[in-house]
Amino acid sequence: MQATERYASHDDRPREDHVVFLSDVSWKDYERLLAIRGDHSAPRIAYLDGAVEIMSPSQTHEGIKSVIGALVETYCLERDIEFSTYGSWTLKDKRRKRGAEPDECYVFGTANAERPHLAIEVVWTSGRIDKLDIYRKLGVREVWYWRKGVIQPYCLRGERYEPVARSEVLPGLDLGLLTSFIEEPTTSAAIRGFRNALQSSTGQG
Repeated sequence: MQATERYASHDDRPREDHVVFLSDVSWKDYERLLAIRGDHSAPRIAYLDGAVEIMSPSQTHEGIKSVIGALVETYCLERDIEFSTYGSWTLKDKRRKRGAEPDECYVFGTANAERPHLAIEVVWTSGRIDKLDIYRKLGVREVWYWRKGVIQPYCLRGERYEPVARSEVLPGLDLGLLTSFIEEPTTSAAIRGFRNALQSSTGQG
């Protein structure tokens, strides 16, 4: 997949997102941090074997993840795919000493699920905690990493993730096409453009 021009050369050194790392944090202290933060989408808190990352996303970070989410939802509506969105759902497992909150996440179909089928992560700042290592133990089927204008999907194979060329939870989705609309000046323009492209591909509209 080709990176879009605007983001391909983005300098992802820590400058815009505010990230704090803590070490030797007990599970009890991690849960205390979650309680202090309360029922908000930010800052997002990740826990991996005693290491904690507290990340306050920048406006650009939030904008990208919101547009990706809107385009996923547009695709599902156009293709009659049932979905539920859960935003930054706090996923955690005390026994495995892991916890994370995705930028966006989804369950597809109508059945209840203990874990999202898809988690989306925007990498606007490098050097962050390895959330794939968290998600694999939490049993999230698929994770998308957006970085420098490209979405790379990872699918869970047993106890590890493999990079794949196409989404498996949304197998008909052209990720390159979706990504091409992220740079539109407004979210509404991105939705309209993507919807028109989807309808054109099926002879509708």
